[in-house]
Amino acid sequence: MTLGNNGKIIYFNKQAIEGIALPEQFTFPFFYKPHKLSKIAAAELQQYLETQNDFDHNFGLDNSKEGNAIGKMFGVLVVQDAEGNIGYLSAFSGKLAGSNHHHKFVPPVFDMLAEGSFFLKGQEIINRTNARIEALEGDEFYLRLKENQTKLKLDCEANVKALKTELKENKAKRKALRVAQQSVLDADAYKNFEADLIKQSLHDKHRLALLLQSNEGLLLNTANEVKSFEDKIEFLKNERKERSGALQQQLFEQYSFLNKAGQAKSLHDIFSVTAFQKPPSAAGECATPKLLQYAFLNGYRPLAMAEFWWGAAPKSEVRQHKQFYPACNGKCKPILGHMLEGMEVDENPLLHNNVQGINLTIVYQDDYFVVVNKPAELRSVPGVYIEDSVYSRLKVMLGNTEPLIIHRLDMGTSGLLVVAKTKEAHKFIQAQFLKRTVKKRYTALLSKVLNDDEGEIDLPLRGDPENRPRQLVCFKYGKRSLTKWKVGLRTLTTTKVHFWPLTGRTHQLRMHSAHELGLNAPIVGDDLYGTSSQRLHLQASYLEFLHPHTSQVMTFELEEEF
Repeated sequence: MTLGNNGKIIYFNKQAIEGIALPEQFTFPFFYKPHKLSKIAAAELQQYLETQNDFDHNFGLDNSKEGNAIGKMFGVLVVQDAEGNIGYLSAFSGKLAGSNHHHKFVPPVFDMLAEGSFFLKGQEIINRTNARIEALEGDEFYLRLKENQTKLKLDCEANVKALKTELKENKAKRKALRVAQQSVLDADAYKNFEADLIKQSLHDKHRLALLLQSNEGLLLNTANEVKSFEDKIEFLKNERKERSGALQQQLFEQYSFLNKAGQAKSLHDIFSVTAFQKPPSAAGECATPKLLQYAFLNGYRPLAMAEFWWGAAPKSEVRQHKQFYPACNGKCKPILGHMLEGMEVDENPLLHNNVQGINLTIVYQDDYFVVVNKPAELRSVPGVYIEDSVYSRLKVMLGNTEPLIIHRLDMGTSGLLVVAKTKEAHKFIQAQFLKRTVKKRYTALLSKVLNDDEGEIDLPLRGDPENRPRQLVCFKYGKRSLTKWKVGLRTLTTTKVHFWPLTGRTHQLRMHSAHELGLNAPIVGDDLYGTSSQRLHLQASYLEFLHPHTSQVMTFELEEEF
């Protein structure tokens, strides 16, 4: 490899790439197999990362390093310069070792950390506001006021309660006296006696009114003192919110992205037409937009891209060291939609129907339902771009009967799927799924050899809002996801495992297999959480439920296809 004059492009050794055809179209960033040139570039960059002394960043690969481990996504962009020479550019997502600039990597689209930048100045003002808020919230007098307010409120409530108890007892005594004196006193004497009791009652009510009035005054004085502090805090918080919003908006305008034709668009303009209407946090800081921006600015022709993870996995996501990953959907898809405009890009593989000509096999059917063996890569229901699915095929196969989908399997998962023929059967069988009385067993081929023979995985899951359909492990907001598993067969490099999902979360088995807190062994062929292959090696092998008409136990089982 040869370093370019500007220090960013690295030219390939011509002998090393001799015979490798240049890509005819640019990589589709959201689902791809890296081009050979991208693999060579990535391997060279990884070699550099393993041996470099240019920066000190804890990737979590060295146990002797202290502090939080932060893995990082790196990207390479194969380019051709004006003279026809082939090389590559490198980038990292976000910051690296606390900085935006390192000699081997392209710069950010906008350097918010540049000395004297409006962002740092604005951030400094916000930090000072934060300090003032913290000082007010931690003020000893304010904390004492709040403590006294709480105590005073409790004391007032206790005093009112005690007085009400006393007044209730007085009322009971007066009632008893009325009964006792009614037969003893004559009419005039009883009239005077009753008048005295009424005075006592009015006196008690007056005592309660005075106490409530006194309490109200005491509480109001204390509340006003507390409010004077809280008003200052609220004012500062609103000021901080407005400054943050204005600073964020100014920042979005500074991130201006080019495309092949030299047209520039700001982050604000790019995301204004999306569902969220505003950019997510850290949009524009990912590797591929940085790489394309630098290529367009310097007159390079982009040929191919690839991104890989380097370091320890985040606690919430599935990330494998050195594994290639697609660009993210939430942050990058709108940006790259603009940047790749006018370029010839590989077809989106997800728009290609891979199961045309592969039959849908009916395992069982009667007047109430049908059980099919769904092929891998066939959708359960029609997609946005591809109609072909279990539903559409059954609609043809069943003639006048409308197939009623009860449950679904991921597109990549093969195996048993039950579909109702009548509304009554749909309701009856679906209720069994909802009550989790349906017995299901899946079989998967995992990419590692497991040491244990069986176990249970309990990891809460939620969707990744910035990278759908990927899932995250989230102990705060995730839904409980429980899976039992048992080893069926081990080879030298893989393990066949039987899964019993006790809950039915999206990608539950795939996440529980791949995540480091689960089995830490992605399913073979899992293109989201592991390494892509000819297919996802996951099959719904066993299904048991009650017949909707006879209540007979219906059992279905398949041999594994892998």
